[in-house]
Amino acid sequence: MPNTNGKYRGTTTYFHVLAELVRAAQYRGLTTYQDIALLMGLPLSGSHMGKEVGQILGEISEDEVRAGRPMLSSVAVGVNGKAGSGFFGLARELGRLDQNEDEYAFWKDELLAAYSAWRRLLPPSN
Repeated sequence: MPNTNGKYRGTTTYFHVLAELVRAAQYRGLTTYQDIALLMGLPLSGSHMGKEVGQILGEISEDEVRAGRPMLSSVAVGVNGKAGSGFFGLARELGRLDQNEDEYAFWKDELLAAYSAWRRLLPPSN
């Protein structure tokens, strides 16, 4: 597992981004890297934005996997509607994605698993 320290862990920014990801998963939706950058007060493009968004998504996914849940960052996508290369790199680092495994199929499975893990529970009907 990557180290448990992190630039964002324990900060309000971490929890704002976590809430955005959980909300997207609860509604079986997606959020974008740009939406996350906005929450973080970052520019909407550029290498600094990409690095910082990747950092916080990595910390959140590491924590989720450590807790026995899927990579919650699977709900975050680029403007093309797909997960970025950093997602797959982290998945390999965390031992969730094999080198020769189909990345798109892995992402879709991880996304469905995140939806399931964070689904909204409905009250029982009478």
